[in-house]
Formats: sequence, C-alpha cells, structure tokens
Amino acid sequence: MFKSLGAIAALLLATAFLYAGNGLQGTLLAVRGDIENFSTTTIGLLTSAYFAGFIAGCRMGPGMIKSVGHIRAFVALASIASSSALAHALIVEPITWAVLRATTGFAFAGLAMVLESWINERATNANRGQLLSIYRIVDLGALTIGNALLGFASPDNFVLFAFVSILISIALVPVALTRSSAPAPLASAKLDLAKLYKVSPVGAAGALATGLANAAFWGLAPVFVQRIGYETATVGAFMSVAIIGGAIFQFPLGWMSDRIDRRKVVFGAVLLGIGAAVALALFGGVSQISLFVTGFLFGGLIIPTYGLCAAHANDHAEPGEAVATSGGLLLLHGLGAVAGAFIGAAIMSVAAPALFFYIAVVYGAFLVFTALRMVAREAIAEDEKVAFVPAPRSPSTSVTPDPLLEEDLVEPAP
Repeated sequence: MFKSLGAIAALLLATAFLYAGNGLQGTLLAVRGDIENFSTTTIGLLTSAYFAGFIAGCRMGPGMIKSVGHIRAFVALASIASSSALAHALIVEPITWAVLRATTGFAFAGLAMVLESWINERATNANRGQLLSIYRIVDLGALTIGNALLGFASPDNFVLFAFVSILISIALVPVALTRSSAPAPLASAKLDLAKLYKVSPVGAAGALATGLANAAFWGLAPVFVQRIGYETATVGAFMSVAIIGGAIFQFPLGWMSDRIDRRKVVFGAVLLGIGAAVALALFGGVSQISLFVTGFLFGGLIIPTYGLCAAHANDHAEPGEAVATSGGLLLLHGLGAVAGAFIGAAIMSVAAPALFFYIAVVYGAFLVFTALRMVAREAIAEDEKVAFVPAPRSPSTSVTPDPLLEEDLVEPAP
C-alpha cells in the first residue's frame, strides 16, 4: 500500500493544488459577482457555463490526451485554467466571465481525466478502492482549504484571483517532474442513456437529481450566505463546513450501503438531507452556529448521494458495461447541473432562502421515485454488489470513478 502511495504521491500533490485553486475560484466568483451587482440569474448562468464546459471537456479531452499524451495535455490544460483565473480579474463582465467559466470547466474535465486515469493505472484490484478513497480525501481536503483562503483578502481586488492562478500553476510542477510513466493510451466506448435507465432507474434519476440540486448549491450557496447578512469570511467557512460534512459522512453511508439495499440508504440520506435543506432556509440566518450546523448536516447527507447512486447503478450493470454506466451517469449529472444552476438562480432571485426550498423539492421528487422503485424491484443480493467508492462532491471538480477515466467517450446516444 505504501509503495502504491509513493507511486502516485506526485499526482496527489498536484490534485491538492488544483482543487484548492478550483474550490477558491468557484466561491470567489459567486461572491465577487454579487459585489459587482450581477443578478442572481447571471451568477447561476456562470455556474451553468462551467458545467457546459465540463461536459465538452469530457467529450473532447480524451482525444487531446490521446494525441499528445497525459503530461503534455496536463501542462496545456493547467496553463489554460491558470490564465483563465487571472482573466476574470482583468475583465469583470458577465459574458466574458461566462466564456471564461466554460473554458475553466473544459480544462478541469481534462485535468481530472489525466489525474484519475493515471491513478487508476497505478492501482490494482486489491487496492483500487483504498487509493481512490485517499484521492477523494485529498480532493475534499483541498476544496476545504481553498474555501478557507477566501478570508485572507478582499474579493473585490486582484489578490485572491492571483492565489487561484498560483495554486493551479504550482500543480504543474509535480506532474511535469514525476518519474512515474504515463498511462496507456485511451480507448473508446459508447453511451446509451435509455439502456442506463433500464439497467438502473434509481441510479439514472439520482445522477440527474444531484446535478439539478447540487450545482445550484455549489454555484449559489456563497451568494445565499451573503444575502442573509454574513461577511465574506463566513461564506468561506460555511462552504468548508459543508465539504467537511460530505467527507465525514461518505464512509459510514458507503459502508452501510454495502450491507443493505443501497436504495434504503439513499432514501434515508436524502430524507434527512431534505430536512437539513429546509432547516438552512429557515434558520441559517439566525446565527453562525445554526448556519454551520445545518450546513454540515446538509453537506454530509447530500454530497455522498451521487456516489451511492453510482454504486447502485454499477450493481446492476452487466460485466463489461462499467464504462457506459459511469459515462452515462456523468452525462446525466452534467446535463442536470447545467439546468439546475440556472433554475436555482431564477428561484433564488425571489428570496435567498428559496434556493434551499428548491433543492428540497428536487430531492423530494427523487425520494418519491426511489420509494416507488423499491416497491417495484427487489434489492440485489449482497454478494452481487460492487464495492462502494466515495465519489467527489460533484463531477464539477472531478470525474466519476475509475472505469470512465480509462476510456474515450464518443458517439453518445441522442
């Protein structure tokens, strides 16, 4: 295990710098946009642009990696992401920011592919779950640190944008200097969303629902905290608390889902997550303590939902279908995220707490659907389950578990 960790140490270090920068940038842009009097709908559209770029990166990134190799692709994409971060500070204008956000999403899709495919090739069947779990811990820990950096300077000047660029640029160093050989060339696979739904209705619906709801949270929660009267430092702390909650709850929920019907775990986590969302809307403005406690519970219960749904879908996938299953889930999540950020922003423009009522409604609909599916279909036997692998907070910052990352996804189903 220690030998395996040594082989990917440079990749984990690069991951830490990349996602610290990305975590800071996402929150910073929402806060700065609010300071610049961007409408809530505009801020939501910026988040949608990021996810649109991310989807494009998932489609086009593998071809780039195949053409020039993992290291060269990583260097190019990180340079693009670093430059884009600085450009936000130079041109503060919504259309320009939307283009830059799409560019950043495109770059981070490719960067995540390089890192995760590399880690997967260094892993074995015996330690893959452990290595990916460590990768997720680094991912979430870096996001927490990145959000905490928001309090070190004012978001209305150049300094924090420079922090983002520096963090992303430093991520180039360990990858460029690593002695580890690059992964094998990428292959190809087709996506079939209709087949995915037939294989796992709950998995497909869960991927879409988490996109609709979670994208609105990541893009607009910083604005929510500002609008209910808190300072910039509290915004960063709130986002960090939610991420920490997601990191802590991932493993007990995953452990439980490996032992009982995953849909029951999904149902329970979503039910409690809806309660936390409503509590945030009603009591988040009462005090910082109530804001942080409800934020911690919300993140802890909602962030792991995508991973649980992905594991459930893979339980029912046929041998050799892991690539199409994971790729389809990613595509559904991304499509939901593009729409969810915009819808959430439009609803939040009525009143800041409406954001979490929207999230509660989305998950409420998914809850009903999950309950109906539990009645319609029996649970899979425990010995037929795949091992749960913690998923990232959202495919906005990292690509889905390993099978997808070893393949070039082309010719998606219409």
